Amino acid sequence: MSVVAGSSVVMIEDDPVLGQSLMQRLRLAGVTTHWARTAAEGEALLRRHRPTMVLCDIRLPDGSGEALIARLMPELGGVPIVAMTAYGGIEQAVHLMRLGVDDYLAKPFPVQRLLDKLAAFAAGGPTPDAGSEGDEAGWRSPPMRALRAALERLAPAEATVLLAGESGAGKGLAARRLHAMAPARAPEPFVVVDCAALPDTIAEAEAVLLGRDGSAPEGGPGLAERAGAGTLFFDEISELAPPLQGRLLRLVEEHRLLRVGGREEHPLRARIVAATSADLRGRVAAGAFREDLWFRLSVVELVVPPLRERPEDLEDLARHFLHRFASAPPGGEPCVFANDGVAALHAHSWPGNARELRNRVQRAALLAASPCIAAGDLFPELAMTAGRGAAASSSPDAGQDDVSPVATGTSTAETASLAEARETAEREHIRRVLARCGGRMGDAARALGVSRTTLWDRMRRLGMPAR
Repeated sequence: MSVVAGSSVVMIEDDPVLGQSLMQRLRLAGVTTHWARTAAEGEALLRRHRPTMVLCDIRLPDGSGEALIARLMPELGGVPIVAMTAYGGIEQAVHLMRLGVDDYLAKPFPVQRLLDKLAAFAAGGPTPDAGSEGDEAGWRSPPMRALRAALERLAPAEATVLLAGESGAGKGLAARRLHAMAPARAPEPFVVVDCAALPDTIAEAEAVLLGRDGSAPEGGPGLAERAGAGTLFFDEISELAPPLQGRLLRLVEEHRLLRVGGREEHPLRARIVAATSADLRGRVAAGAFREDLWFRLSVVELVVPPLRERPEDLEDLARHFLHRFASAPPGGEPCVFANDGVAALHAHSWPGNARELRNRVQRAALLAASPCIAAGDLFPELAMTAGRGAAASSSPDAGQDDVSPVATGTSTAETASLAEARETAEREHIRRVLARCGGRMGDAARALGVSRTTLWDRMRRLGMPAR
């Protein structure tokens, strides 16, 4: 029996061909499917049925699917909503996620992906590609789910892609995901060209990238040919020397290369993807980067958001890194984050993004005296600052009222109570926002800057009844 058998879907889609195809596949999988072709029909259906999932097109003949979702969301409670559209890009996807939509499908999409999402929703777990373990960690937040949808749509195409974003945000991870999503490229190599680490001598750098003629010493293919029909990823493309920018321009335009010292051209079969944490437009204006190359690399430009704009991903990523770096002794306790450790994670601005998070968690996993990772393990510099403050307050010149918690022997339990105070304040803030929004979860989620699903999950963790 199918995993989704027994579940139900309300589908609001005006395209008769797509609607009929989806309905047939869903019913074949044992899913009770109600199909509405207009916003009015969809609203009537949703007032009669409480499905496992709502699948809604954004452009409908009698109105906006987005407006319909916003209007009915308070009544739908925790019913997952998946939006689908053939229009717009990643900005629209982020907007829909912020509205409270649980997932986003860009047309055309494989029906199996829809069935996988339905299976996850029916099981009460996270949606596929938004999980919290392994390589899926860090894709739960609305901006990253929107980025994932854009990558999936681009995967079968041949266009070059430029990934922009701060250092450590995960541009390399996004490039690998794009590679893995393309069925024809996934089995082929993913070759990284670290532009900042290429040899200083242009001839040597060309040999690394393009290869040497077979008759010359150390002859053979370079990185471009070794990528085969896979992906050739130029990391930190802004660091590429000007002479090599010209060579890359020819690769992008003609998809052919000439090895150093050779006469016979070789085809470039790989897809070119580039990443940068620099302002390439500014580099072009300053004459440090070729404008024609920039135009050809940025056929599609996507931005990987910094970690501070993805609070929903923070704990997932932290747990993933802890699981990766911490090994419990036989019969010992597995490593976990203490309450004050979690609070410290959320309080930090993460200028180094996911790379900084990984490094801090790895250090804590290696050096922490206890399997319970506390704030001081993650941010030892804070403990050092507190120690200096304690020493200053205990000096003869310190005022009588300047009493340091360290000097007075504040216990770890009292420090942990800060996390409890934070949770209490968070509960009260959520209650106030819900009251101001008349109990409407969708409106409250938008006011709090999170998705509706995230708000439901947070309320559950805080022990708050979600009506």
